[in-house]
Amino acid sequence: MMRRLLVANRGEIAVRVIRAARDLGVPTVAVYSDADRGALHTELADRAVCLGPAPAGASYLRQDLLLHVAEATGCDAIHPGYGFLSENPGFAASVEEAGATFVGPPAEVIAVMGDKAMARKAVAKVDVPVVPGSPDAVSNVDEAVAAAAECGYPVLLKARAGGGGKGMRVAGDEDELRECFTLARQEAAGAFGDDGIYVEKYLQRVRHVEVQVLADRHGRVIELGERDCSMQRRHQKVVEEAPSPALDAGRRQDLAGLAVRAAESVGYVGAGTVEFVLDMDTGAVYFIEMNTRIQVEHPLTEVLTGLDLVAWQLRIAAGEALQADPPPRRGHAMEFRINAEDWKRGFVPAPGTLTVFDPPAGPGIRVDTHCRPGAVISPHYDSLLGKLIVHGADRDEVLRRARRALSEFRVDGVHSTVGLHEWLLTQPEVVAGTYTTRYLTEALA
Repeated sequence: MMRRLLVANRGEIAVRVIRAARDLGVPTVAVYSDADRGALHTELADRAVCLGPAPAGASYLRQDLLLHVAEATGCDAIHPGYGFLSENPGFAASVEEAGATFVGPPAEVIAVMGDKAMARKAVAKVDVPVVPGSPDAVSNVDEAVAAAAECGYPVLLKARAGGGGKGMRVAGDEDELRECFTLARQEAAGAFGDDGIYVEKYLQRVRHVEVQVLADRHGRVIELGERDCSMQRRHQKVVEEAPSPALDAGRRQDLAGLAVRAAESVGYVGAGTVEFVLDMDTGAVYFIEMNTRIQVEHPLTEVLTGLDLVAWQLRIAAGEALQADPPPRRGHAMEFRINAEDWKRGFVPAPGTLTVFDPPAGPGIRVDTHCRPGAVISPHYDSLLGKLIVHGADRDEVLRRARRALSEFRVDGVHSTVGLHEWLLTQPEVVAGTYTTRYLTEALA
């Protein structure tokens, strides 16, 4: 196991990583910005070092500072969490060049899977189906128009780097594509420093289903089941559940096999998520991307399998081999993202100071959070307050427990999305599990 771990992140995921490391007996060093002084993750770590001012570009994204802190504090491994530098191949390469261990896949794997056009080409070589579209990023709008004509409108313009809905535009015809193209490139460049755009057929009624994989340094890849992430707003996940209500046993097995094949095609190492869309009109399944990091929604897999995925990230980074067979999955689970947002006013961010933060408890309830009363929710970072994970013997039990847990969740001082989730659990499509990725946007229109 590593000697000491630098946790190169903040908030909920930093708390999560520090706790997993402590369970393994690994000392940790936290980093923080001026805005996060006194935050929970800084208190849980064995040591905490200030990186600088609140803006992420002056603190959490400063690769030079992170490498300096790691060396100065004797850290021989760095965990990037999610977001920030977690899918930056340059950072991963710099960590390894400095003689430390990057807790994640090799830099070259991040580079391939982080470029959605390259990822499509890589998995297509091993017969994993991809959504029809341009084989590579297009260099100009005329190439985009030609690709759209080949696969048919409507089309989706997608940034080849990053995610979270940035650099994405739907075009219903050529005029709209020409209008959207420059905007998509500008947004992609601003978000990811890469204005590469590719064209993909826009599928209008889909479920977004992802498969969790683990891969060790000895060539073994296992799948740990799927998660359904179809409850979205502007391509941002709001509620996730596992297993997916949209899959039967045969399709579930097929999807798992495709995910393993995709991971094997690039020599994957660590925890990763292979993402697919299920076309509800045709029944076809298509690969869309692979996230080369731990996911926000990883606790769903943990409660169903009993595995600590973050601990396994650390164990794999230290060279440990995976178990012979994946553990069985038990029951059903849902995760509700609790954000500091005013969802009744277009989900505008709601920074401020938490005067009350009292999460629920009881059988089948888990809350992953970095918040407590008095915590300051900064406008500089994402608005996630915490994640409510509900586990039960079946989906009906989960829905009942979730209603009870949400009714107990107390948040004051800032607006939160607790009320949104309570409302969602009264909606027939949600209760029946028949929603698609367009459901929430249309329901709130």
